Order: sequence, then structure tokens, then C-alpha cells
Amino acid sequence: MRAWLLVSAVLWYLTRVGWQRFSEFSEKGFVYGTPKSTVKIYVELHHNSPFLVCMDLSLAKKETVDPTYLWIGPNEKPLTGSYQINITQTGKLMVKDFLESLSGLYTCTLSYKIIKSQTQEEKIITQTYDFMMFAYQEPDYSYQMAVRFTAKSCVGRYNELLFRVLKKTLDNLISDLSCHVTEPSYKCHFVKLPKHGLVPELFIAFQVSTFAPQWKSACNDAVDCEDNTNYNVLQARDRIEEFFRSQAYVFYHNTNKTLPAMHFMDHSFQMARMDSCRAGFGKNEGLHSNCATCCVVCGPGTFSRDADVTCETCSSILNYGAKVCP
Repeated sequence: MRAWLLVSAVLWYLTRVGWQRFSEFSEKGFVYGTPKSTVKIYVELHHNSPFLVCMDLSLAKKETVDPTYLWIGPNEKPLTGSYQINITQTGKLMVKDFLESLSGLYTCTLSYKIIKSQTQEEKIITQTYDFMMFAYQEPDYSYQMAVRFTAKSCVGRYNELLFRVLKKTLDNLISDLSCHVTEPSYKCHFVKLPKHGLVPELFIAFQVSTFAPQWKSACNDAVDCEDNTNYNVLQARDRIEEFFRSQAYVFYHNTNKTLPAMHFMDHSFQMARMDSCRAGFGKNEGLHSNCATCCVVCGPGTFSRDADVTCETCSSILNYGAKVCP
């Protein structure tokens, strides 16, 4: 409220002076295999994967005799139980604290017997199931915003003064959230209104984002860092939206005062979310349609720098999550 009153006072002064995504589910939340098809699973970075079931859903509803399970990891070596790899007696696989390097193809071979009761004749059946697991992160949010103010003229120092005061006020409004206003700009244009002549107006644009350097250092050991930063950006967005809503209320609902020559134009506030991915991650709706809004780990042959949105091609890269092209 104090910030809102500050801008109101300045304007009057100027007047006087001039979330794990899977592609297959069961009722218990396990991910089942699909014969002759690869199942894609997206695991949030530093979270546990779902349980991958070495069986398809139809087979799981039947009895299997003497089943055995062999899991092969992305490095093409058999998987065994460890602090990060959990394989149950019934062949379910969970990968804990999922990292970029754990992305890739996980293959399970199921073997079981069919026994003829009358003759005790045994027949061994094998079935292979493929699962592609990808690490992902939620994108880092920022917001592109635009507003318009009336102006007395397109020349003179008052437009620049209003612009500076507005930016400082908005920065102060969201500073406790470790967010700030970036790339601010303004231009003055003459607008022809219906049944009116040409009116000078300020077209102001800016972005709202987090202080990246502080957050990156704080994120080193934080599992839900991007969730916290995005939550703060959403709060900053709401505060700024409410700020301009209050400006409209002050100037359009207080009939005891005359509008200043420079004031916020009601209904001119616009905003759009701008996503960015961290190094080693990118968006690809065509390849990852089940996680189209996610920042998915860059696969072999690709990489991404910090704040890029897509993974670029680099043929010399063999691993997942590359941040540079050698």
C-alpha cells in the first residue's frame, strides 16, 4: 500500500510541475511395460522414479510360475540393488534421487514357465519391456509485462522521471521475494482515440524474474529450488498486478479528485509468462509430448547453455545433460 501511495504522490507532483509425469499408469500408480513398444517416463530431478513393473498390465492380472527378472540399465550392464537402485522380489524397479546421468533406456527381461498339469511339461516364456526414463525440471518462470500511461507530451524530462520512479517502486515492491524488474523500456507514441484527437501515451514494458546469481548458489543442495523460485515469481506477478489494479481504482473511483495529466490507463496491463531452462535441459514438444511444458534433460548429441529453452545439436556429445559442446 505504501508503494502504491508513493506512485500516486509522484504522479500528482508531475501534474503540478507539468509438477512426475508418466505415460502409463495402473490403479496403484505403478508404470507397466508395453510389449513391442517403449514406455516413456519423466522423473523430476532429485526425486524418486515410480516403480517400473517388469510386466504388462494384462499379464499382471494372470498368474505367472517361477518368474525371474533381469534389468539392464542405460550403461547396458545388469542392474543390482544399491542405495540408488531398488529392485523388489517381484521385479519392480525404482531409481532414487534421479539425476541427469541416470536418464536413458531401462530394459527388463521377464522369464516364466507355463506348465501342463497332466504331464508336468514345462515351457519357458520370455518377454522384454523397454522403458525410457528422462530427468526433467520445471522451467524457470519470468513474466513479460506491459502497461500504458497518459503523458502530457512526448518531449521533456517528465516521461523519464515517471519511468525511473515506476521501476524503483516495482523493484521495492518485490525485493523481499528476491525478484526484480529487468529490461525496462518505454516509448512515447501519439494515439488517435475515437472522437478525440492525438493523445501522447507512454508504452512501458519490462520483465519480472528472480535474482539468478543468488538463487543458483542457494540451489546447489536444494531439491525443490525451482519450485521455490517459481513460487516467488508468481507472488511477484500477483503483487504487481494488484499494484496496477489499485492505480486504476485510485484514479477511476475517487470522484473527489481530478485525474493527473500522467496516469495509469485502466485495462492496459498485460503480461505473458516466459519460460527458460537451466543448462543441460530444454523443451521439445514433439519429442516429449507427455512433458511438453517441462525442461527435459538434453539427450546424447545435444546440449544447452543456461537460460536456453531448447537443446542444440552437438554430435560429439555422448551423455545426457551436456551444458557445453566440446
